[in-house]
Amino acid sequence: MNYNKKSISLMVLLALGTSPFLQSSAQEKQQKTEMKEQNEPDAILLQEWKGPYGGVPAFDKVELDKLQPAMEKAMELHLLEIDQIANNKEAPTFENTIVAMEKAGKPLDRVFTYYGIWSSNVSSPEFREIQTVLAPKISEYSSKISQNKPLYERIKTIYNRSQQNPLEDDQQRVVQLIYENFAMEGAGLDPEAKKRYAEINMELSRLYTKFSSNVLADEEGYVVYLGKDQLDGLPESFVKASAKAANDRGEEGKYAITNTRSSMDPFLTYSDERELREKVWRNYYSRGDNKDEFDNNKIISEILKLRDERVALMGYENYAQWRLQNRMAKNPENAMELMEAVWPAALARVDQEVKDMQELANTEGKDITIKPWDYRYYAEKVRKEKYDLDSDEVKQYLQLGNLTQALFFTAGELFNYKFEPVPAGSVPVFHEDVKVWEVTDKTTGANIGLWYLDPYARQGKRSGAWATTYRSHTTFEGKENVLGSNNSNFVKPAPGEPALISWDDATTFFHEFGHALHFFSSKVKYPTLNGGVRDYTEFQSQLLERWLSTDEVINRFLLHHETGEPIPAELVDKIKKASTFNQGFSTTEFLASALMDMKYHTTDPELINPETFEKETLDKLNMPDEIVMRHRSPHFSHVFSGEGYATGYYGYLWADVLTSDAAEAFEEAPGGFYDNEVAARLVKFLFAPRNSMDPAEAYRQFRGRDATIDALMRDRGFPVPDKM
Repeated sequence: MNYNKKSISLMVLLALGTSPFLQSSAQEKQQKTEMKEQNEPDAILLQEWKGPYGGVPAFDKVELDKLQPAMEKAMELHLLEIDQIANNKEAPTFENTIVAMEKAGKPLDRVFTYYGIWSSNVSSPEFREIQTVLAPKISEYSSKISQNKPLYERIKTIYNRSQQNPLEDDQQRVVQLIYENFAMEGAGLDPEAKKRYAEINMELSRLYTKFSSNVLADEEGYVVYLGKDQLDGLPESFVKASAKAANDRGEEGKYAITNTRSSMDPFLTYSDERELREKVWRNYYSRGDNKDEFDNNKIISEILKLRDERVALMGYENYAQWRLQNRMAKNPENAMELMEAVWPAALARVDQEVKDMQELANTEGKDITIKPWDYRYYAEKVRKEKYDLDSDEVKQYLQLGNLTQALFFTAGELFNYKFEPVPAGSVPVFHEDVKVWEVTDKTTGANIGLWYLDPYARQGKRSGAWATTYRSHTTFEGKENVLGSNNSNFVKPAPGEPALISWDDATTFFHEFGHALHFFSSKVKYPTLNGGVRDYTEFQSQLLERWLSTDEVINRFLLHHETGEPIPAELVDKIKKASTFNQGFSTTEFLASALMDMKYHTTDPELINPETFEKETLDKLNMPDEIVMRHRSPHFSHVFSGEGYATGYYGYLWADVLTSDAAEAFEEAPGGFYDNEVAARLVKFLFAPRNSMDPAEAYRQFRGRDATIDALMRDRGFPVPDKM
């Protein structure tokens, strides 16, 4: 999951109320409006970053109680800059309007960096109180920009003029993106509609914050503690990590199964205790759905009604129609067409997977019917039987440290980057787990930026994995280096033990690093162009997953944590033969979430009761009883804790179509996945441009044609349809 921010974007700022922060790409420069006192309580959060590597965030000096006044001051300063731009007496030009907007808001960008860290990585009850107060203030601030009529008229004038007399390509793209963004956010509405629009945004920001806080509360509040007699089937490394997790929570002598995917998933895969599997499963999938103070169902209903009302003000039939107009899919019908092309094949595969599991359970003499809390457990048994592949055996070769080096190797081969750890203490970090590397060009030694890694799960850190930037590349005020970050939730090993992760987790690790490489490889001039198109921005990261299973990575970095021996060729062969195993489960649990996302936003919200709509809709789709959607509605944070992925969750599948098709370009090349010519096109057309050119055109430049669904279906072992 990738996040990037430009502060003028209304929807992005709404998402900031609860989602991980989205950091600006603008170069630091001295503000026209200087701080009156450098020793003011909130000054450190606003100040230009100092120190090595072009300046770095002062994570070691900031204090939470200074966050709210700093955010309020930064918004005030930015609004002053915006007013100066909007009320400029000179005729609007690209320089005095668009460039001026690109330069504005530096202190706010810095504050949002710290805000995002507290939101995503080190949250606390105290922060959540501040977040609740700030969310409507941020919404109000952003509405003052998007509804600034003189500003919009200047932008519109520049846009209309550029349609007759085009600017340089990158300037034309910036103008187009900014104009479309303002138009989509209701800048052209009449005063009464604008007022209601702003009211809706403010209320949505409150709801997003509450939704996210409720999910985090349930993740922190539901922990299953085991005794020594309840560990049957669990790998030793997981047992040790669970003991540490319990000890960290003051439960010495016990074993904690936390309510996060990184803990739930391996427990459901290996535990022989069926009743405990059900308990852990129910805890995880009922987050936000426990009919208590943290229940999110009512919030979902309110969010859907407000979103629908807001887009109706601009004449759209539904939220999905409004949201998808500037995505690759263009409209909900195209997105649904793709999902419906894959859905039947996924269901057919699930049916076979369940039959295989049920047969195995019967053979073992178990008088059970496969349930959702059995799926991972028996899938693992079937994997061993069919492919003689033991996931825990594979895990012994997947050390986090070695995999990190595998990331660096891949970046070096494809992007010519070198990663070196920075001297201890030279760069401030927000937690002792965070490590930092300098990224340089291997040939010239030029600094590209810094890479921060926060790998382990802990209390106060949101679940999942994501990438973000503290500072993005631009050149319009001089070259700006990149401060990029990857964040994971691996189970922290016991002291002295290696961090061993699953193949799926290793794949996700490569995926998120793909986002980081997308940040580092940027060649854009203007900050706005560092943004992305949601159903395209996951493509680059999904493509990078493919390098995990290349021979070069396998032979160099997949080494046994005890013996140091490379993973045996026969085990690698088993992994590759089993590559399409369990695709029914993984595809169906994802697509169910994506389909629900689209159904929520194309159905009249007055007809939706969130407590029943999910089940009723999935029943109509013939969702198998043995599988639950990957993100059930009450904890579907992608969609309901902000708007970044709302009606956009399908984008992972859209990006997968591009990924599979692009991967075949490497497979067909003489040098395979390390072919120099294809790698050069990859960087030039798919990574470096960011959003400076239309994604569909960028892909055609790389591939020589549009992508088709065929490669995706082959990858998953599904029948290739006659036509999409």
